[in-house]
Amino acid sequence: MRRDEFLKALTALAATGALPLSAHAAVAVKMMIPANPGGGWDTTGRALGKALTDAKVADSVTYDNKGGAAGALGLAQFVNGSKGDPNALMVMGAVMLGGIITGKPPVSLAQATPIARITSEYNVYVLPANSPFKTMADVVAQLKKDPGSVKWGGGSRGSTEHIAAAMIAREVGVDASKINYVAFRGGGEATAAILGGNVTVGGSGYSEFAEYIKSGKMRAIAVTSGQRLKGVNVPTLKEQGINVELGNWRGVYGAPGITAAQRAALTDMVVKALKTKSWEESMEKNDWTPALLTGPAFDKFVDDEFAMLRATMVKAGMV
Repeated sequence: MRRDEFLKALTALAATGALPLSAHAAVAVKMMIPANPGGGWDTTGRALGKALTDAKVADSVTYDNKGGAAGALGLAQFVNGSKGDPNALMVMGAVMLGGIITGKPPVSLAQATPIARITSEYNVYVLPANSPFKTMADVVAQLKKDPGSVKWGGGSRGSTEHIAAAMIAREVGVDASKINYVAFRGGGEATAAILGGNVTVGGSGYSEFAEYIKSGKMRAIAVTSGQRLKGVNVPTLKEQGINVELGNWRGVYGAPGITAAQRAALTDMVVKALKTKSWEESMEKNDWTPALLTGPAFDKFVDDEFAMLRATMVKAGMV
């Protein structure tokens, strides 16, 4: 068979879907990370990308970081720029829901396609190493004396650390609307501000601060979990008499306008990636908790989370 005849035959087979898997076009995943480099979403997106290639469900993964507005800027770019793309993924989570509630972006998360919740993580609150405060009790005492003098640093407005700070204030009898919260566009910026002593207390997922806590550059004073994290000797807020527990989950969405079959295929790719050794290593390294949820159950979970976060934020005077 002549080369031109072979290529025509190959094209015809591809059009009918009759080619073996190895002959199909390479899968190039485009990963939208709606945050600056260095934070939890960035770490999650890149770990998932590696797992997708390790699972051999993707031939390559490219990353696009677009930070700002609790992920709303990245969401807008994703919604407007990836319509119908069956290989596009966007990292998202509880932080994005909070940001949407407070920021009211021009695009809706409902325009994108839910794929899976993949991890959950609790926040840790830390002090700069040279802070005059030593414990959460010290921070609370100052908060009661002068709420505005305690500068809380963390993710974008509406993030879980912002919501938890408001809940802490409310629980200790301080007007949550008076807290002085400084929002950063990414974990890297927040980390720099804490290390530089530019905020009183910082909050984020434990994985983002772990190396600085272990090296003594940050002092961990509380976690937002119900029980102490495994292998982490940091007291919970509840242990310290502050009745606050709040998790920070992360997931992925697909592009707007993909078909049900494309959504199922993308979901299958993600589920297979979560079974790889590299993903298991990322979970352990970053102290993430497995939280896989897909299909209609994930759809309902997101709807319920929106309702819960909105109610909490309204009570805290954040909306």
